[in-house]
Amino acid sequence: MLPAPLTMDVRRGAVAQLGALLADSRVATSGRVAVAVGPGQGDHIESLIAPTLGEAEVFRVADGTVDAAVSLGADLRKAAYEVVVGVGGGKTIDVTKYAASLAGIPMVAVATNLSHDGICSPTASLVYEGGKGSFGVPMPLAILVDLDFVHNAPESLVRAGVGDVVSNLSAIEDWQLGNVERGEPIDGLACSMSRTAAEALIGRTDSIESDAFLTVLAESLILSGMSMVVAGSSRPASGGDHEILHAVDQLFPGTSNHGELAGIGAAFCFFLREDDARVRQVVGCLRKHELPVVPADIGLTSQQFAEVVALAPATRPGRYTILEHLRMQDSEVRDRVEDYVRAFGH
Repeated sequence: MLPAPLTMDVRRGAVAQLGALLADSRVATSGRVAVAVGPGQGDHIESLIAPTLGEAEVFRVADGTVDAAVSLGADLRKAAYEVVVGVGGGKTIDVTKYAASLAGIPMVAVATNLSHDGICSPTASLVYEGGKGSFGVPMPLAILVDLDFVHNAPESLVRAGVGDVVSNLSAIEDWQLGNVERGEPIDGLACSMSRTAAEALIGRTDSIESDAFLTVLAESLILSGMSMVVAGSSRPASGGDHEILHAVDQLFPGTSNHGELAGIGAAFCFFLREDDARVRQVVGCLRKHELPVVPADIGLTSQQFAEVVALAPATRPGRYTILEHLRMQDSEVRDRVEDYVRAFGH
């Protein structure tokens, strides 16, 4: 049967409903509630939720590292909390998800940003000494997205969520390729949810200044996360596009954010597939939302991006995508990157 959050509320002022949500006996019976907030808007969030949560204890999440998650998990275990609420952007929510799994308690996500599909996904992306890794965690029990916070978030991060959702289209193509070439089983429902999320967004004429657009973006990110829960893996939302993203993180850390890199990765993978209609649609969508399209837009040369594409398959061993399928030599990778830049460079 389909696992789904108990509540999904996307609107302005959603944070005010937090107290009522936590009074729901399915979330918490009468036990103690912990709240984890990020470094950015911590004070503001604390003042907003204090009237609705009463005695809840507030913890500050310093950064998006495994250490921060382990530390929070230890705090949650010590005081026998019944539920933890993660309020913030992607890093804060990922840390709280992992900490909740360590403490063995449910987690409620209150998203103040829409930068990637981690809001509802069964993974936490955390930084550790060796780089960045994905850790399996339970899906949040309930999800609130407060559009007042999203409007105040850095624009570039909100736009990045578009890139992450649109990359689903590339990931699904890769999954189907794995099915044809390797006999890899496909989950039709997961594919449908992931594709629906991307198609709902890609043709819209409005953008992040509109509440209607942000609502669809939030719903699409949540649906994308749920598709991974249904599939039991990140397959419906992560293909060659995300391999490219992980390779950039490894070779040139700090270059750009998750969603922006996923968008470029998806456009380049459709270019490799020679799917002209789709690559133009994806590039058009990225441009409309002021997202990067070619390597220079994120400060990389064509040569550096070619190194990224060559490394990409090694970032997810065992995953079959267009990159593994083409098995390009380094010289061919360079040629294809240059062709892509010629076609879509400004």
